[in-house]
Amino acid sequence: MGLVVLAIHAHPDDIEFCCAGTLILLKDAGCELHYMTVARGDVGSMEFNRRKAARVREKEARNAASFIGAMFHPAITRDIEVFYTIDQIRKVLAVIREVAPDMMLVPSPEDYMEDHMNASRLAVSAAFCRAIPNVKSRPRRAPVSREVVVYHAMPHGLKDGMRRQPVPDFYVDITEVMERKEKMLSMHESQKAWLDKTQGMESYLASMRETSAAVGKMSGSFRYAEGWRRHNNLGFSVKETDPLREILTEYVQ
Repeated sequence: MGLVVLAIHAHPDDIEFCCAGTLILLKDAGCELHYMTVARGDVGSMEFNRRKAARVREKEARNAASFIGAMFHPAITRDIEVFYTIDQIRKVLAVIREVAPDMMLVPSPEDYMEDHMNASRLAVSAAFCRAIPNVKSRPRRAPVSREVVVYHAMPHGLKDGMRRQPVPDFYVDITEVMERKEKMLSMHESQKAWLDKTQGMESYLASMRETSAAVGKMSGSFRYAEGWRRHNNLGFSVKETDPLREILTEYVQ
């Protein structure tokens, strides 16, 4: 069995947009995958009330996780209520201690909306606290000393809130798994009407392909790609290591 990989993002379908291609390649390389969104996706509907929307979107997320053989971890809060609080840090910390990942794939620290940025901060802070006995998780889980490497995905729309475009440290070629990434995203059927009406995406599948193609163009080498930035190793690993690049060497630029 390969390394343990935990993807933590803000909402159901964020993982599919930002990092599903990389996750599929890691699964193919023998890694153990874990899938978590911090929020339930309960406001992302023009049709359902919050309670039903949360049920529908959790089912879709579970199906998507199952499609790539990832273990699903339930959300901890509601949409627009992803806040950088000790209570939410403790809940994310419980998942990290339970999974004990070698690698985490998390949102960009700069993005167009607060839920995404706060999910990034929660994941980073919880990972930092994973081995600290005096920081209690909720529910209680024993501290874990395993080193972890944290990678940040590109922001949605590839720009931050001030319209600036982050530059990845490296790119992963997802061309050969693009069909599986699209299939995974298509399992979030409830999002088509929502994204069409609220964010002008027309087709969320086409928008995902366009974004992946834009990152591929940035790479200068790939048709479709996902871009990654590696978090500072201090507090996470004794030495700088780069397991994502090492495992996916043949796909990295």
